[in-house]
Amino acid sequence: MRFAFIGTGFVADYYMKTLVNHPALSVAGVYDINGPRLAQFSKHYGCNAYASQQALLEDETVQAVAVLTDPESHFDIASAALAAGKHVYCEKPMTLKLDHARRLVAQADAAGLVLASAPANLYSDAIDLVRNSIQEDAIGKPILVYAEMEDGAVFRENWPEWRSESGAAWPGVEEFKVGCTLEHAGYSLSWLVGLFGPIKTITGTSAALFLDKHDEIGADQVGPDFSTAVLTFESGVVARLTCGLCAPKDRTMTVMGSKGTLHVADVWDNRSDVLVQSEMHHRSFMARLVRRIEAARGKYSHFNRAGGQKLRYANAVSSRQLPNYPSQIDFAAGLQAVADCTAGQGRKREILAAEALHFTEACLALNNLGPGGTIYEMTSSL
Repeated sequence: MRFAFIGTGFVADYYMKTLVNHPALSVAGVYDINGPRLAQFSKHYGCNAYASQQALLEDETVQAVAVLTDPESHFDIASAALAAGKHVYCEKPMTLKLDHARRLVAQADAAGLVLASAPANLYSDAIDLVRNSIQEDAIGKPILVYAEMEDGAVFRENWPEWRSESGAAWPGVEEFKVGCTLEHAGYSLSWLVGLFGPIKTITGTSAALFLDKHDEIGADQVGPDFSTAVLTFESGVVARLTCGLCAPKDRTMTVMGSKGTLHVADVWDNRSDVLVQSEMHHRSFMARLVRRIEAARGKYSHFNRAGGQKLRYANAVSSRQLPNYPSQIDFAAGLQAVADCTAGQGRKREILAAEALHFTEACLALNNLGPGGTIYEMTSSL
């Protein structure tokens, strides 16, 4: 399938780096409203640069468009691409308004086109390993999940100097304005929904707490940098999801079942360590050792307490080429899902659109909870 990219910012490099994992995908060209950035990107990768967005959409060889721009522009660009008869894969959040997300789904459905959205960690080796383990009854019936999506106090780091492989600056100002919940909660939501099905209700709070992030951003422009919520799923599973840009980095997920516990070290890692403690898998030697040391000292240890046996991947070594830490995600896997769908394989068109809408609604709900402990009832499902 021939894709065209609209947006050549920081994240676009991740897509270019991981395209090698999917030989059936090719890039017809790219476009960006930032002329110098467009020229820099196209030169670095030796790809075609369109003179305008319209020129890209009028190219009949382009079958699908990847929307990799700032979230504020996602709706307009995705809608224009669908109107031009192109399948669409959109970076998260797909839109900043739920009504806009619904309109895109309806537009794609009416045209018989595929509409899908990031994040692509839904297609990781790690989630497959976890899903198989749960299906094989390693921990019994899943009951409670703790999901953490903390990226640390990035605003205190030297982020203005960060550059992508092709030289794009990390868009810190834009990210701080949008807020970490809209930017990052999707990475946890993709796993939660992918493993446990649609969300029924969301209860929690969100707030902007650290307001002095950059001179260019007024206190009233800072997006929420903290949210915590309890999600109830139609399947009966309950999850606590915390998303922030304040606490130390933590992208773990712990699933507690009727017969044991499963721990994922990093949902951003395509082949994350996955540990299981259950009737089938006894505590690891290290976990038993820590317990004995604590008993001898009479004092709690702050050592990483995720005990259990490490699950093995079917293949000892991954064949995927991935970005460097911390974004060890096969970003182009989302594009491959679109291509598979058009070929009558993988997820069906209706499922991809329903997932995109459900992820978007959940992210918007989390972001807009406010400080009052609001209860939100989801209107979309799968």
